Amino acid sequence: MAQTGPSRQELIQQGNRAGFVGRDCERAAFLANFDIPPGDARQRFRFHVHGTAGVGKTFLVQELRHLARERGALTAYVDESAGSVPEALAEICAQFADQGRRLKDLERRLAAYRDRRHEAEAAALAALAPEPGAPPGPSAGSRTAVELGIAVAEATVPGGGLIGRALPAEQLAQSADRLRAGLGARFRNADDIELVTAPERVLTPVLLRELRTAAASASASAAGWIVLFFDTYERTGAYLDPWLHETVSRASAGGGLPATVVVVTAGQRPLDPARWSGLDSVTDVPLEPFTEAEARRLLAAKGVVAEPVVEEILRLTGGLPVLVSTLARDRPGAPDAVGDPSATAVERFLKSEPDVRRKVAGICSLPRWLDADVFRVLVTGRPDDELDALYTWLTGLPFVGERGERVRYHDVVRAPLLRLERRRSPREWTTRHRRLAEAFAEWRDDVGAGRETEELWEDEEWRALLLEETYHRLCARPSASATLAEALGLLVEAGRRDGVVGRQWARMLRDAGDTTDHRVLRTWGRELDEALADDDAGVRRATDLLLARPGLDPAGRARAHALRGRELRNGREYERALAEFDRALELAPGLSLAHYGQGVTLQLMGDFPAGLAALDRADELSPDNALIIAGRAETYQLAGRYEEAVADFGRVVALAPTDVRALAGRAVCLHELGRYDEALTAYDRALAVQDDHLWTLVRRARLRRVMGDLDGAFADFDRAVELGPDRAWIASERGDAYRLVHRYEDAVAELSRALSLLPDYPSALASRGAALHELNRHEEALADLDQALTLRPDYPWARQTRSRITPHTTTP
Repeated sequence: MAQTGPSRQELIQQGNRAGFVGRDCERAAFLANFDIPPGDARQRFRFHVHGTAGVGKTFLVQELRHLARERGALTAYVDESAGSVPEALAEICAQFADQGRRLKDLERRLAAYRDRRHEAEAAALAALAPEPGAPPGPSAGSRTAVELGIAVAEATVPGGGLIGRALPAEQLAQSADRLRAGLGARFRNADDIELVTAPERVLTPVLLRELRTAAASASASAAGWIVLFFDTYERTGAYLDPWLHETVSRASAGGGLPATVVVVTAGQRPLDPARWSGLDSVTDVPLEPFTEAEARRLLAAKGVVAEPVVEEILRLTGGLPVLVSTLARDRPGAPDAVGDPSATAVERFLKSEPDVRRKVAGICSLPRWLDADVFRVLVTGRPDDELDALYTWLTGLPFVGERGERVRYHDVVRAPLLRLERRRSPREWTTRHRRLAEAFAEWRDDVGAGRETEELWEDEEWRALLLEETYHRLCARPSASATLAEALGLLVEAGRRDGVVGRQWARMLRDAGDTTDHRVLRTWGRELDEALADDDAGVRRATDLLLARPGLDPAGRARAHALRGRELRNGREYERALAEFDRALELAPGLSLAHYGQGVTLQLMGDFPAGLAALDRADELSPDNALIIAGRAETYQLAGRYEEAVADFGRVVALAPTDVRALAGRAVCLHELGRYDEALTAYDRALAVQDDHLWTLVRRARLRRVMGDLDGAFADFDRAVELGPDRAWIASERGDAYRLVHRYEDAVAELSRALSLLPDYPSALASRGAALHELNRHEEALADLDQALTLRPDYPWARQTRSRITPHTTTP
């Protein structure tokens, strides 16, 4: 449906912009950058706006964004609602799409990233059906690659990743070179390892290519300008700043960042001099409170011109823009009508408003964010049209800003309002927070109706509702130990799945502590946030902290021990991991997660019978849990008990009929049993669900080749190459298939393409060497095989192939 007019958010933003005054130098410097020819040494790549809270950073950033759009630039705005580089890139994609520019390749890679996070556990499946001549045992490099995939895969949820979850490295690495090259055929290329463990390394080149394309295809009038805005940098800079610096460095080294890209960041702190000093292309934009002239212009724009009133506002606000705007909004006519910008500043500013508006402004400061639904939980007993009018009035206040479909109070204003509300009526404070908690719980129940809790942790809306529900329960009774214990236990659950989500919970605890002035909550939040900021060891540090201090109830401590067990297992400390799972079960014998963790760890240690026993117990405690069923199916598979594996994979498929990975896992087992027609049907069914699933296409191609359907096999290979032209592992698979059907020239060409994409690829080198040998190009064959053995000395097939070639190259 065509949009008939501006949205409410756009109207509010237009209204806010209409009143923008001041910051002339900053605006002029930003605009002047558009007039400098791209690539000129005077051009600035980055502007960093910084200053204290309330100084107007976000307001300026929004104004700069409007100015950029007026110049025809493509823009995106990202704030703390994005908790990682991939989330920030997803936001950029969405906003560019709204402006008519799709970053399709980046969107696909982001979708792949989300999938890969749930596929790492399946990375070794391809190794279970080794190609003819493949070496019988794994290399040390392969074992490391498999265990890396295991560590990533464990953080997934039931139904998301269903194959190879924490599989024993010795059993998985039957085609070790493929695992070493890209965590097996399941991962689409070597980048997929990094896509899961360090996604910015893989996604950034894609972003740069997309930006180059967008800049090149822009109209001449727009000059291809692209401006990216990153706000609330005091929160987002922890992950964005290293990435941004690396992106600039990559560009400086020839990575191709368009000269028409400009980045604007805004936060409370200056740039890190150790990282950014010495770069002429970066402009520091420190914001100070308004000068007297700027403050007077703002007051005049709001109709406040009486000199005694102006002088009083200037004296009381110190030029802080948010307070100048707030105190001036009601156009006080005399100095004694101007409020004091202290804890009662906003209350006194609202003094001239009707009682209902004053009350609404106060009570609506309680939630961390508002939308119309949250507003109506707090403001009741009035006709709909009056409620709509009140909400429109509230969202138009100068200290209330819109972000998406939600609004937030400025921190400088919200903090004193919260103090006023808490002190004025502690009982009403408690009642309102409970009412909000109940509302969020009701909405959460609606979102989660008929779904398993494990699955819901992957639902962003459900998580957000649970987060706010818990925040309001803590605010209602911050000293209630049971409420804190529950919140900490939920943080453990969040951290088990995603470090970014865990940090959101830590920040919620800190916010609850600040809101209620409760030291314990604030300390927990700050320390857990700091612990989880460590990308490599954050979860372990957080569990150490949780277990070292009182706060968790027995169930929460059990989950924390299980989480620490997982982290130890991911670090290959298997005995210590088992000890942690034992401690978890001492506290909570019925904790299926701990039994599952035991089973997975025993599986890694090669003790399949004990692993199956633990997984059986987990299944008894949590029947129909796809995570547990898949884990047992994989253990059966690795133990060579394919019939039982097929049965368990069948249960998984019954729970998730359209899960491509479950269908593919079942197909692999059917293939192992020689039930080729059934395996082919399973692959066909998986591809009917997702016809561009590369791994399944390649696996079906293998099966079709074995069944003698060469046309079908190479049709699948060709389709896979079409979908993934830059995937080295696909080129290697197709090249090896050419070799196995004696198309040696084609094999050499395709394997050479694989090696152009990934030069240090032992499997492709060895296979090309074998094909070159068949073409009597023995010296070239020896060179390839020698290089393969240098990269991987424990490569028996390469060594055997080389020994067959040596006699042909010996000179009498």
